[in-house]
Amino acid sequence: MTDLHPFIAGLPKAELHVHHVGSASPRIVAELAARHPDSKVPTDPEALADYFTFTDFAHFIEVYLSVVDLVRTPEDVRLLTFEVARDMARQNIRYAELTITPYSSTRRGIDEKAFMEAIEDARKAAEKELGVILRWCFDIPGEAGLEAAAETARLAVDLRPEGLVSFGLGGPEIGVPRPQFKPYFDAARAAGLRSVPHAGETTGPETVWDAIRELGAERIGHGTSSVQDPELLAYLAEHRIALEVCPTSNIATRAVTDLDRHPVKEMVAAGVLVTINSDDPPMFGSDLNNEYAVAARLLDLDERGLAQLAKNAVEASFLDPDGKAKLNAEIDTYTEQWLAR
Repeated sequence: MTDLHPFIAGLPKAELHVHHVGSASPRIVAELAARHPDSKVPTDPEALADYFTFTDFAHFIEVYLSVVDLVRTPEDVRLLTFEVARDMARQNIRYAELTITPYSSTRRGIDEKAFMEAIEDARKAAEKELGVILRWCFDIPGEAGLEAAAETARLAVDLRPEGLVSFGLGGPEIGVPRPQFKPYFDAARAAGLRSVPHAGETTGPETVWDAIRELGAERIGHGTSSVQDPELLAYLAEHRIALEVCPTSNIATRAVTDLDRHPVKEMVAAGVLVTINSDDPPMFGSDLNNEYAVAARLLDLDERGLAQLAKNAVEASFLDPDGKAKLNAEIDTYTEQWLAR
């Protein structure tokens, strides 16, 4: 069997489901932990591998929030954001929609305008110095309730940074019903932001229906349980509502028992627009290149199949039409040159 890793490493890619703090490499997490020694997060990068071993989704959220607590100043925000882009550049990620939870930072005392300036400064530097185009999705931390939803919507609408394109909802799903967030998604959508909530990761397909019907979802974060409802799969396929699939993440958080049972095969077979993403890559010991390799095995893909997977992400992205055409052309050129060798 052909080793596809070299092809994947050079393949130009877009990523649509990747979290800001969750993308902090062990090096950056350790540096932030050293800046804030009152934290329980290890300052040794090697010790972080054990720290990032999760017993279940609730434990993952607990660990994730401990890392969120390391981001306390605008300088921390800027450092984290630019270094995430640097890691993306190493993987030939050309475009990424990075999910940011501003409420987690502003409630910890970071000035909201300074926060916006920090991410925007990092975004512009990343595009100029690294060739990585970043856009933002501001998401509601569902576990923090409606106060967080109102604040996130206010920050998104009233202080909208130039790079902001979408509005999301993360955190635990169990006990956090989607319909209660409808007014905040309505406000964000009225301001021109796109709707990309998490749904159906640790709950059933009804959560995905709620995200579509109540929150106007244009893409679904994870959507793992969608395969339990053939009518839902048909709807997703017909309306080109993409699923942001994160295979290794689903195993790490125990949302799926093992990779061979991952429902991505059923999603593709039903004609759903599937994109492959890394979610919180260093926390799960993965990156986007690895996720493409996993997808290649699960879906039995060759180079052309992987190129199409990369183009799925471009199609489902909120990149402008010229940007989409340019990235698709780059994917095609790379693939043809590779196969001609």
